[in-house]
Amino acid sequence: MEVLLGSDDIRGDLAESYGYVNRSLPDAELDAFVDTFASRIALFDRLAIGDTKRLVNAASLPPDVEVDAGWQACMASIARPAAQKKIKALMALGFHKPGDLEDRIGYYLGKPGL
Repeated sequence: MEVLLGSDDIRGDLAESYGYVNRSLPDAELDAFVDTFASRIALFDRLAIGDTKRLVNAASLPPDVEVDAGWQACMASIARPAAQKKIKALMALGFHKPGDLEDRIGYYLGKPGL
């Protein structure tokens, strides 16, 4: 509830402790880790990789009807006047462009008057 209702940014170490990610790495180590991991996966049989991904998705993703309900709730929320006002203010500050707002949107969402 803290994450969903608070809309704040989550540091990598906290996301790791919450179980949102399986590891967090310093930025300087990320590219090498990803390259090594991708190279390892590329050595394995494509069908086995595809089957693994399919089975993990089947076991861990919600049914389509639940995804659709969440999507519909999100779209209804975005259409509300209060959300449109906030989106307009965020756009004026640089929303959807590289920069501080995109890097720390949780911080900006918590500012009074936005």
